[in-house]
Amino acid sequence: MLFVNYPKCTTCQKARKWLDEHQLTYIDRHIKDEPPTYEELKQWHTESGLPLKRFFNTSGLLYKSLNLKEKLPTMTEEEQLQLLATDGMLVKRPIIVRNGRILVGFKAEQWKSLLDGE
Repeated sequence: MLFVNYPKCTTCQKARKWLDEHQLTYIDRHIKDEPPTYEELKQWHTESGLPLKRFFNTSGLLYKSLNLKEKLPTMTEEEQLQLLATDGMLVKRPIIVRNGRILVGFKAEQWKSLLDGE
């Protein structure tokens, strides 16, 4: 299982604690040091079935400074994926990648239903 996160993010810290409490092993990947690639983002978007907007860190400073709330609706999915791949801080975190399942953001109930049953 891949755990893509930003260690200073309190939500990511809660997610890590949850994973550790459930004794789940994971590969820890720092989103700023090793941001998701275009290919990874495209695959995760497809496998997750989520709208691409869910992959954007809408509360982040970079998102706000680029005025993406206004720009995203006029961008193609291709343009959005290319933009996401430019900077890990644009990507919502944490992300879990496990056996073709993709979880974006941390909601304990959702994680429990998808991860505990395997």
